[in-house]
Order: sequence, then C-alpha cells, then structure tokens
Amino acid sequence: MKTRMAASIAIFMLIVLVVNSFIGWHLQVFLVDLLGTWFQSSIYWVCFWIVALSYLLSWLASRILHANVSRALKVIGSYWFAVMQYGILLLPVTDLAAVILNFAGVPSSIYISMLGWLNILIFGIILVRGIYNAKSPVIRKYEITIPKAAGDWKQLRIAVASDIHLGSIVGNRHLRKLVDRVNAMQPDLILLPGDVIDDDIKPFIRYNMGRVMGELRAPLGVYAVLGNHEYIGGHIPAFVEQMKGIGIRVLMDETVHIAERLYLVGRKDKAAERMAEGRKPLSSLLEDVNAEQPIIVMDHQPYHLDKAAEAGADVMLSGHTHRGQIVPNHLITRKLFELDWGYLRKGNLHAIVSSGFGTWGPPIRLGSRSEIIDLTVHFTS
Repeated sequence: MKTRMAASIAIFMLIVLVVNSFIGWHLQVFLVDLLGTWFQSSIYWVCFWIVALSYLLSWLASRILHANVSRALKVIGSYWFAVMQYGILLLPVTDLAAVILNFAGVPSSIYISMLGWLNILIFGIILVRGIYNAKSPVIRKYEITIPKAAGDWKQLRIAVASDIHLGSIVGNRHLRKLVDRVNAMQPDLILLPGDVIDDDIKPFIRYNMGRVMGELRAPLGVYAVLGNHEYIGGHIPAFVEQMKGIGIRVLMDETVHIAERLYLVGRKDKAAERMAEGRKPLSSLLEDVNAEQPIIVMDHQPYHLDKAAEAGADVMLSGHTHRGQIVPNHLITRKLFELDWGYLRKGNLHAIVSSGFGTWGPPIRLGSRSEIIDLTVHFTS
C-alpha cells in the first residue's frame, strides 16, 4: 500500500513538473520578446516555480510560517490549478498557430507578441467569468410530488446546500451569502449533503465560521452528512463537535423521524467503505421505518441510485461532482455518474444532485454555477 501511494505521488509530481515546465517555457518566450535585454532568466524561473508550486509550498509553510502566509500561497496555488488546466488546452493550439504563421512568412516578433497577448486575454476572461460564476450563487428550484401522506403536511420546503468547502479559500464572505439567502427562503428544513469543510477544520475554527453558520434557521432543524473531504481531513470528531455547538446535527448512518411525519436518513460518505468503520447498507438503515411515510436520504456521492430506489427511498440528495466545476471536466463527471447534476426519476425515487455552493481547487467555475437548491416536496394521501 505504501509503495503504491509513493508511486502515485511520484507520478503526480512528475506530471506537475512537466506541465509547468511546458507553461513556463511558453511564458518565457513571450517575456523575452516583450522585455528584450531586460529579461532575467534566473529571476524569472525562481518566481515562476514559487507560483507554480505555491499550493504545495502552502502545506510546508503552514508548519513553519504564519497562517496568513500559508493561506496566501494556497490561494495563489488554487488559481494556478486553473492556469495549468487551460494551459494544457490552449498552448498546443498556440503552437499550431505559430507554426502556420511562421510558414506563412509572418515575422516571429509579430506572431509571438500577438499570440502571447491573445492568450493573456483568454486567460483573463476565463478568470473573470469563472470568479463571477463561483462567487454569485443561484437558487435552483425543484418541485416534486411523493404519493405518500406526511400527517397533515401538504408540502415541505427544503433548502439544500452541498459542497460548501469552508476553509482557507471559501470563507466567511461566501458563507454569509449562503446564510442570508437560505434564511430568506424561510425553509422548513435545511440539509447539507457533505463537504461542509475543505479537509482541514482549523480555518473553520480560526476564522470563527461557526458564528456565521450558526445563524441558519429552520423550524425542523439543520442536518448535515459527511463528505469525502471530511474524511480526507481526518478531523471528523472535531467537525461533528463544531456542528453540534451551532445547532447542526451530523447524521452518520442514522435515521431521524422528523415531526413523526417523515424520515430523514443521513449516510456516511462512500469513503468510509475503505476504512475499518465501513458504512451500513441503506436497506439496513430503513429496516425499522414506516414505508408508508416519506423517506428522504442524504448521501454525499451520487452512486447506486438503483439501490436507493430498491430500498424504498423517495428522495435522494447528493453533491460531490461540482458538475465538473470547470469545463471540460463535466464530460468526465457525466461518464462517472449516472446523474452528475440536476434531477432524475428512477422508479419511485427522485434523485437530485447539486453542483455545490463552494469550490475545490481553483476558486472558479466555468460551465457550472455555485447554487443553493430550493426543493418543494408535495405530499398526497
């Protein structure tokens, strides 16, 4: 296991170095043409690698430098992930264009400058639009009907926010938008289907995010489940305690009978299957429920919709995919999941997957939006 992990890390680092060398060389060609004799190669490459490896350096800095230095490096590194992805896509096209222009007899000083500024413009547009999509959440409305009675309730309004990823990148400012918009909806119930924090619990505590998050209000309560990032961070007991302190209950393979009218099931994340604790099958969590009442399931990763339908769930709420977060990653999530975003009816099951409220990695979105789900559930006797 350790050998496999070491090999994976080595391969990852090799890819990072190769991709960044490719980007760095192209940027150097442009800067040499732009600055001429003012260009200093040694200074350039030192600065370039500090930026290119800033995400990794933030991890080291967190152990020896002030937290704000580590955070600054992580922010720079997060944006650089987007530069890496789009650099891989755009720069080969730039090279092809350069070959064609050179063959056509255009002087290199002209096409190098032209293509360089064009790439800067494209990257600028990507970043500006991506930041807007990430920082300007939309409210996505869904309306479904469950052919079951829920006591005297005719309908239930649920606010759903997955993948908030609170931490060094997504902080109190974005969290305030979530709290204000959810509370303005006046939902009956608030559900958070995993990845509330981004790996590390320390920024959540350091920046007192619980004070803001604790303002979420709903008559029937606020419930959350664990996502893969809570498991990656390894601070689950501390996370659960933080949530408990602000009135949010974290369900870990638990079933709650809400107002004796409907069942809410919160599953451990699929990541738990690789650990000693494991996670229970959904069927075992529903053994003692009254199947004549509505059953809502929160499961962070939207796998096995067919099993949820077979077990008798009426609604399954998930996140995890971010809808790829930036194009063309949505093509990958479409292949990995039967439903990577939106709504799907599977037998009697209503499955809804959110693109999430926060971001992971680059704090931008292209081809997806940060969202809150406004779900209205109608009941029929």
